[in-house]
Amino acid sequence: MLPAELVGLIARTAMFAHLDEAQQASLARQLRWLCLPGGQSLFRPGEPADALYLLCSGSLGVFDGPTRLLHQVAAGECVGEMSLLSGGPHRHAVRALRDSELLRLDRPAFEALIERHPGAMLAVARLAVERLLGRRQLGETPGKPRTFALLPVDATVPARALAERLAQALRPYGRCVLVDEAAAAGHDSGWFAEREAEARFTIYLDERGDPVWRRRCLRQADVLLLPAHAAEPARPWPEATPGHPSRAQHRPRHLILLHPGAAVLPGAARRWRAQFSGELRHHHVCGDEDVARVARLASGHGRGLVLAGGGARGLAHLGALKALREAGRHYDAVGGTSIGAIIGAGVALQWDTDTLLRTCREAFVHGHPVSDWTLPLVALTRGRRASAMLRRVFGATDIEDLPRPFFCVSTDLTREARRVHRRGPLWLWLRASSAIPGLLPPVLHHGDVYVDGALMDNLPTDVMADDGLAHITAVSIRADSRLRTRLDASATPPWWRLLLQRRDGHGWPGLVSTLTRAAMVNSEETSERCRALADLLVTPPLEHIGILDWQDFDRAVEAGYRETVKVLEAQRG
Repeated sequence: MLPAELVGLIARTAMFAHLDEAQQASLARQLRWLCLPGGQSLFRPGEPADALYLLCSGSLGVFDGPTRLLHQVAAGECVGEMSLLSGGPHRHAVRALRDSELLRLDRPAFEALIERHPGAMLAVARLAVERLLGRRQLGETPGKPRTFALLPVDATVPARALAERLAQALRPYGRCVLVDEAAAAGHDSGWFAEREAEARFTIYLDERGDPVWRRRCLRQADVLLLPAHAAEPARPWPEATPGHPSRAQHRPRHLILLHPGAAVLPGAARRWRAQFSGELRHHHVCGDEDVARVARLASGHGRGLVLAGGGARGLAHLGALKALREAGRHYDAVGGTSIGAIIGAGVALQWDTDTLLRTCREAFVHGHPVSDWTLPLVALTRGRRASAMLRRVFGATDIEDLPRPFFCVSTDLTREARRVHRRGPLWLWLRASSAIPGLLPPVLHHGDVYVDGALMDNLPTDVMADDGLAHITAVSIRADSRLRTRLDASATPPWWRLLLQRRDGHGWPGLVSTLTRAAMVNSEETSERCRALADLLVTPPLEHIGILDWQDFDRAVEAGYRETVKVLEAQRG
């Protein structure tokens, strides 16, 4: 890096911006340059703090443990200064997420800087407060990516057109520049650092497949964007890095499947995903709005919708969706539990409001999915009607073929764990997600036993938050239909007395009410924590509707609509 470029970088750094030109030039002479290959540690927890580091180019990750990424350090930011001030060892690990160049300021020079220029101490304090409050400049959440490598599987993919559309979609969140092989020819790492510093986002574009340029794109990227023609036979990428997470160095990978028409080609996602291992997100692109959705999700600006379980009470989701859509709220990803997952699948299929209402009325009111009562050796119902209803509504669609990203949650009794389903037959995992123990038989699949996800997580906003979405809307169905009685008893009376007590309205709780209430109550503590993760939370008042009161369809929808309108008006006010 040339001296003038170095001084310019120092001037743009918050900690040193208050220094005059002579002081910045003096500081530049004390800095030592070093290169840190992607994946290599800068320092580890417990190691002594002996220097401050200024990141010139690349990206560093601050980790709590081996894999938990706390936040990313972007070019122009410093790392290590807090440990220097505290006098203790480093608390967290810092390592390069991609090839990075840094400038090192040793402890004696740092202490002399603080002594001569107290303003530097004030800048450090301000940075510390921002980190404690979870803020960054421009109000950004720590860790949002800045640089993208767009690496098509081959030259037949219209990479430039896609890159330009992505850049246009990113501009509402900050300036975006496009860097291709021709523009970068003959420039050193300092030039790349300057381009990244000038804009909020940088897209590194490969069109010809030149191996040297593709390696440079990989080295510069926080996120890998991997487009391919969905209709073509799946094949590996030219280089190993996109396909092997061990070499991706914690960078998210997004497979972008370009479809020839307005509909998703069934099976394309499964074929192309088979070329990868480890974490991979995929997106279906059939039009411009799909490109905009990819841009939001890949850059950390996506909007997610999470719908809770709750039997017939969950029909309130339909009214909530109607109000949200009327208010112009639309979502890039959807998730849910039980009936929330079923209705959410319709949203992921991009059904309009009328289609959602009509389909759910037919399925739950006219279809009587929980009415095939049987001798309760496994459950009160056989589950055939529920399975047939889901097959009829969703057909042979796989989750990975949904136009929008979707997940549903079930409880795996075999492994005693929550399971998040993002792949496989949609109807099957919706059936598992809604299998209230005792009421519906569990789903048996590959040796495991799956039941209703509400047992562990009835409002999985935590799953959506872990996916990195910036805004989460949640519709919660509380398990507050409290079972009350005026009786004191531990054994049931004869059947005829039970009927008389129930007619009087203060007898024993029914079997179905007890089972469904028990299925939800265990997740209430988890749901309470998950409600706090929602940026917009709607909790319709549904005490007047029973868990299996499907005939109260219109009342539930109206309750969801009215409460959502109320919440939206309060937010605007």
